[in-house]
Amino acid sequence: MRRSRLIVGVIAASVASLALAACGSGSGSSGSSGGKITLQFSSYAWQDPTIAATKQIVASWNAAHPNIQVKYIQADPDSVHDKLVTEFSANKAPDIIHDEAADIAGFVNQGYLADMSGMIPASLKSSVPQGVWNSVTFNNKIYGAPTLLQSYVVFANKTLLDKANIPVPTADNPWTWDQFQAASKKLTTGGTYGLGWGLQQPVSAVLSMSLNYNAQFVNGSGASSTFQFGANEQQVPQRIHDMIFTDKSLAPATVGMGGGDVLPGFFGGKYAMIVGGNYEAQQMSEQAPKGFDWVMLPLVKGLTANQTADPQTVSVAAQSKYPKQAGEFIAYYDNAENLAKLAQGDWLIPASTDSAKIVATATQGDNGWSTMATMGPSLVLAPYSTATPYAQWKTQIATPAFQQYFGGKLTTAQLGQKLTQGWTTVAAHS
Repeated sequence: MRRSRLIVGVIAASVASLALAACGSGSGSSGSSGGKITLQFSSYAWQDPTIAATKQIVASWNAAHPNIQVKYIQADPDSVHDKLVTEFSANKAPDIIHDEAADIAGFVNQGYLADMSGMIPASLKSSVPQGVWNSVTFNNKIYGAPTLLQSYVVFANKTLLDKANIPVPTADNPWTWDQFQAASKKLTTGGTYGLGWGLQQPVSAVLSMSLNYNAQFVNGSGASSTFQFGANEQQVPQRIHDMIFTDKSLAPATVGMGGGDVLPGFFGGKYAMIVGGNYEAQQMSEQAPKGFDWVMLPLVKGLTANQTADPQTVSVAAQSKYPKQAGEFIAYYDNAENLAKLAQGDWLIPASTDSAKIVATATQGDNGWSTMATMGPSLVLAPYSTATPYAQWKTQIATPAFQQYFGGKLTTAQLGQKLTQGWTTVAAHS
């Protein structure tokens, strides 16, 4: 969940050269002197406000714990996976690792991360929704403390909603997909499309929002998983397709755009609504023209409002000489107040409901924060996220197939055939 920077080599990776023997004594810690120890903390925080918040949290910890010092190490968000592979192989992994749920599964399978089940404070355990905990739990053991998440939301031009007499949905009464489609169709008038949606990289959004209809896509886990494309899995792709070609309310020119590329058209009145990651609220607050009245809507609902939980995580390396102390720092890093600071810096959803309440109060709910504060319980483990073929299938099969489908070059049946056959091919070589 590094926004659009997801690591391609996520779960795929059983690298033969990574011998489990490398997990032996460990050398990630800087060692101790006179009772003082230093823990290495590798963080891929990349937004300036989040980096500043992370450094402040580390400094605060160090001031209060003179004998357990934390050394902050800045990691490149685009190479976290590869860097960790190298460090684990060389037995030089940092004690504390900032990663994401979809990436840690492979490292858990290889024995490189410590079981954190006994390190999680009761207050944090109870404040984070179970669906989020499920994304970092393997064989009933927790291997990462969840921090921040994203979801896919609808942003609307409130002026145009009001003009069309369309009430803004609330968290207690969100739009269903039928209502969303109807609003998009009603808003398509006078040279304005109801919806703009950058679907250049469509897979994550489509599969995540398909959880609204309990879509599974994948049965089983690991390399033995199989793919399915039944009625539930077809719901969201078909609805998007209908908005493009039947309702003609989704601007076809936006389908080939990246997510952020639709913002100028949104600001210019070409589209009354857009779909994007919730973090795009930051760009809107900074770039929207003066007087532009935008609103982030609650998650669209099918049978549920569920979407994929792929939180950023903080884990303890199995190689660490000081796992207990590393776990204590993570508990501090992930407390409600600190998590709220990180969430505001990254414009992402804090994993804990206590943190969400702090952010909503601190921001007075402005710029979408009141909506984001309600989203945590709807984020759940996606069945496909633990399947070994997923990363390669997503890039090589699903992305071009969905692009062709939303470009009008495939029927729904042909899309399903491509996705299913592609999964079988990738799984056979996994």
